[in-house]
Amino acid sequence: MPLTVGVIGPEDLVHKVVAVGGRAGSARLLPLPYRHEDETTEVVAHARSRADALLFTGVVPHALAEAAGALDRPAMYVPYNGATLLRALVELLRLGHDVSRVSIDTLRRDEVLETMTEAKLPTDRVRVLPYRPGLTSEDIVDFHLEARDAKKTRVAITCLGSAFHVLEQHTHAVRLAPSRHSILATLQALVLATAGQHSGDAQVALGIVDLPATGTGADADARLSEDIRVLGGSLAELPDGRRLVVTTRGVLETVTEQFTRIPFLEGLAARHGTAHLGFGLGRTAAEAEALARRAVNRARSVGAAAGVVSMADDVDIVITPDPSVETDLAGPPESPALLARRVGLHPQTLDRLRELAAKEGDAGITAHRVAEHLSVQQRTARRILKRLERAGIAVPTGSRQEGQTGRPPIVYRVHL
Repeated sequence: MPLTVGVIGPEDLVHKVVAVGGRAGSARLLPLPYRHEDETTEVVAHARSRADALLFTGVVPHALAEAAGALDRPAMYVPYNGATLLRALVELLRLGHDVSRVSIDTLRRDEVLETMTEAKLPTDRVRVLPYRPGLTSEDIVDFHLEARDAKKTRVAITCLGSAFHVLEQHTHAVRLAPSRHSILATLQALVLATAGQHSGDAQVALGIVDLPATGTGADADARLSEDIRVLGGSLAELPDGRRLVVTTRGVLETVTEQFTRIPFLEGLAARHGTAHLGFGLGRTAAEAEALARRAVNRARSVGAAAGVVSMADDVDIVITPDPSVETDLAGPPESPALLARRVGLHPQTLDRLRELAAKEGDAGITAHRVAEHLSVQQRTARRILKRLERAGIAVPTGSRQEGQTGRPPIVYRVHL
């Protein structure tokens, strides 16, 4: 069954993307147009049950959805690159316009100057307003009109439909549209990324549940079966008396909230005195079982109640009912390599987080700042902070508004 990609943007660009991308046949394209970019979050919410991935017709709606925390699946936007700008400049020249005096929004300044320099066009009178989070349609209109009123520019080139509809009433305006090449290249990258993620979600996950011998019996088996029902898998008994749980990575990651908590771990420990769970994620059942055995042995070394998720490349993620069970901030410091393995992050990622925490100081850090610093999506940044919190390394201290729409982000004090 082909993937379904929701295409989000103004109606005319959505139809163009669907028409161009539909001929590629790599995915089923679902048009999801809006009348104004302010409706982006609402459109994304309505697409949740219908689209495997989201393709935005430009950076603005993508940034709005990302800032609102609405991107819960693979998502990309079609870039307006230098070739798109060059095509518009050539058309303006053909119509007799002075392209040395233009105002351009959304594109990066270096990209604009490079494109015009390569075309041997003067750049000293070109005005550029790069896109930044929080930039509104009104800001873009004001930028172009102020440049015109100061007699610095004669043509406004915009990437935003809502801004274009206002500008065309006051000055000569050109609206950029994504090129066919950009549409096809972005769609192909999105389909590959989505297929890869779905493949990862289907990766086999085996879990070993290690409980005291006093916890055996029909009643205990019934209670355990009820506990692991959230994993949507089956339960079997191993020759050594421990239980084997069969599920998939996607389900395990969802139930454990990105490998940060095991919802039934506390209950198992309360009923049995001790409880140790080890999950292995592998490409084959044999690899997953070997990793699960490593994980459960590691869990036994952590404390009376613990879970460990083991992956390839010696990555172990430790999950405990209480962060204090796992680590003591007042105790001796862990080596960077050991800490990285314990929280399931690359040592270089921890180094960069350490730099960010030092830079922000007492102000603390948010998922938005982590996403910017590491160049990752905000959902990935939230998952990283959640892992650090469960390890007792990140402590939530409140929330603050960062000029974004939606719920204020949580502020963390990170001890690295």
